[in-house]
Amino acid sequence: MQRLCVMGLGYVGLPAAAMLAGRGHQVVGCDTDPRVVAAVQSGQAHFHEPDLDMLLAAALTTGRLTAQAVPAPAEVFVIAVPTPLGPCCSPRADLSCVEAATDAIAPLLRPGNLVILESTCPVGTTEALAARLAAARPDLALPRRGQPAPPGCVHLAHCPERVLPGSMLRELVANDRIIGGLTPACAELARAVYAGFVTGRCWITDSRTAELAKLAENAFRDVNIAFANELASICEAVEVDPWAAITLANRHPRVAILQPGAGVGGHCIAVDPWFLAQAAPERSALIRTARGVNEAKPGQVAARIRALAGGMDRPAIACLGLTYKADVEDLRASPALAVAEDLARDGTLRLLCCDPMLPTLPPSLAGRPGVALVGIEAALVQADILAVLVPHAAFRALPPQVFADRVVVDAVGLLRQA
Repeated sequence: MQRLCVMGLGYVGLPAAAMLAGRGHQVVGCDTDPRVVAAVQSGQAHFHEPDLDMLLAAALTTGRLTAQAVPAPAEVFVIAVPTPLGPCCSPRADLSCVEAATDAIAPLLRPGNLVILESTCPVGTTEALAARLAAARPDLALPRRGQPAPPGCVHLAHCPERVLPGSMLRELVANDRIIGGLTPACAELARAVYAGFVTGRCWITDSRTAELAKLAENAFRDVNIAFANELASICEAVEVDPWAAITLANRHPRVAILQPGAGVGGHCIAVDPWFLAQAAPERSALIRTARGVNEAKPGQVAARIRALAGGMDRPAIACLGLTYKADVEDLRASPALAVAEDLARDGTLRLLCCDPMLPTLPPSLAGRPGVALVGIEAALVQADILAVLVPHAAFRALPPQVFADRVVVDAVGLLRQA
């Protein structure tokens, strides 16, 4: 059993803290948001994730997990805090949360401790973290990349998260993990932590390679989604069904085109490619172009809806889905929400927002004139235009005839799946 302190109890940190506590470790979860701490202390996750509340309740009942606002002494510190884009959507990483977490644990570090950075970050961040700790604690020995670990040093590693909302607990255990140490000794210590609950393989590497590999995973997805979205735009221009064309193209044994949609959202794919591009802007034209294609897609979908609404007298638009992907409540960087916000911007359209995953309207839409959150039946009855933005299971279960003889903008191919 080890004592661990998990910095950040969000989508990554909370499942990890509960999982580690469930495997017998003594875990302190730390978050600067008092509402998050209070929710965890009461045994309730502050976001929906299947089976997480059950795991959390068990960890609290055994006393192996506690939640508080400040970090506590530990043998292993796990940093799992947000790394969003900078102010005004700057295409550079905002590492202020990582820096704040590093500063918070610095006074608690002791020789032999291990610091694991799980937050997705630009290449070189783990080394910068070590330098920051060295400046704050000159009395401690810190490792340097490519050099032997000094005796009694504080070890550092980057072990990027690889979980998908809706399947977090399964993927937390089953997925392979990348273990990138500043030194081989750092990597081995971190591997031992994950080997206690990961059934996938732990791949040992250096911190820079681990940082780049995680960014490459999400940039790969973004580039390929951009191709699908651009292909869909071309199909629209030449009056071809993109889903039919993609289905046929994918019959080729070496072709696997992804599905187009309303854009790209979530905590990773819409953000992380910029971290890779910032490392070498002059060598990342494809990545930056893909980001541009996907960021433009919500505006294109909204323009299609506005064009159809142009001949109607203040029509009602049913936005079917607001979250960033099917069957989750996560709104982070949601392209569907961006479409709805675009349509609600000038108040000329009536918006019927329908999302079975959301109990209330998102703050960006709440209180706007002409915008309401409605159920599926009301949306189908009252709408002049049906805009399918997210393929939630509740929408997939609708019989095809409810869309017959209706004005429909199907941004996600729902009708092709029916």
